[in-house]
This record gives sequence, structure tokens and C-alpha cells, in this order.
Amino acid sequence: MSLWYPPHNHKSLAEFYCDVKITHITSFVEHPQTNGQAEVVNKVLLGQLKKRLDGAKGKWPAELLEVLWAYRCTPKSSTNKAPYTLVYGTNAMIPVEIREPSMCQQHHDPQSNDDYMNTHLDLLYETREKARIRDLATKLRVARRYNSKLKPRSFHKGDLVWRMASKAQKHEGKFSPAKPYT
Repeated sequence: MSLWYPPHNHKSLAEFYCDVKITHITSFVEHPQTNGQAEVVNKVLLGQLKKRLDGAKGKWPAELLEVLWAYRCTPKSSTNKAPYTLVYGTNAMIPVEIREPSMCQQHHDPQSNDDYMNTHLDLLYETREKARIRDLATKLRVARRYNSKLKPRSFHKGDLVWRMASKAQKHEGKFSPAKPYT
């Protein structure tokens, strides 16, 4: 079996994405707000790692795989599906189910399992579309709730507004003061 990898230089990689109809979106470390979803995931993963380590900070590489597995197999509230399910079309077996004999393992039939998996793969597009619609509906509800609490304000020329004090140094990180409006 041979593996195919996309080209390594930027121009041919862009052509490859165009050929397979992939929209490539970049995110910059300088502007973390462009990658808010990644920061949310990182926050969840770090929180779970902290809970599992309890002071043994050097053990995080050993715990990371289990935390990632749990994250990927847990249904998300916005889609009501686990990321694993949206990729593979079926729920994952948790490690306890693999180690301990269960009804599924005792009555396992490879042919019926293959048929079941093929059926779920055929329905995967529909499952993903339902998850996408549910995610959009969740985002609309959150936006509606947020916008209902906003107080509209308008500023006119000559109005006094509060400006943040500026530093002469270049942007130092995500916790440094924002640049003032000029």
C-alpha cells in the first residue's frame, strides 16, 4: 500500500487545495481572535489535563491521549454528536468496552458489522448536515440572546469617549493593552 501526501511548497499546495475544492483558512498566532474555536478546545483540554494530573505536572504526555480520546468521543452540545461520530459515522468503543467482554463482543458477526458500517457511511452526509444545521441554530440563539442585552449607542463628532492609554512598545501578547483608536 502506498501513501500519497500533498505537495510541500506553498504554491503547489494552494493548487492542490483548489483542485480538490478545499477552502484553506489560515490563522495567525499574532491574532488569536481569528482562531477562537481552537482556543476554546485548548481551554477544555487543559482543564481536563489539570484535573487528571493533580500536581504531577510532568505526566501530561501520558495523560494527553486519554484526554483527547475522551474529548473526541464526547457529544458536543452544539451538534449533539461526538466529533468521532461525525468523522467515522459510528460511535467509538470506550477502552472499558474493549477490555471487558460485552454483549456486542459476544455476538459480533464481522459480515453484519461490515453491512452496518456501510449503511452508516452512506448516511454520514445526512448526519453531518443535521449536525451543521443544529450548530447554526445554536449560534443564532446565542447571538440573539447576546444582542438582546446590547444597548445601542451612537457617537458624534465632538463627543468625549474613553481611550486606553497606549504603550510605545510593540504588541507583546494577548494580555497586553489594546492599541488605541486613532
